[in-house]
Amino acid sequence: MIERENRQKSPAKRFLFIFGLFMFVFYLVVGMAIIFWDGIPLHLEKQYRIVFGVFLIAYSFLRLVRLLQTRKDE
Repeated sequence: MIERENRQKSPAKRFLFIFGLFMFVFYLVVGMAIIFWDGIPLHLEKQYRIVFGVFLIAYSFLRLVRLLQTRKDE
């Protein structure tokens, strides 16, 4: 059986983890809003809005993967 270490994270590391999760959600929501919300004041053609939204969503998942990898390494 593997025992987990009961180490307390420093407040700075906890803050950065929570901030990273917040930024993941932020980029995900903004990307989805750009794709699906027609009333957003962004003057781009529909195809460019979709490309930009998909880019933001992909970037959000990239940030999440990097955040979880750094947390696992600690």
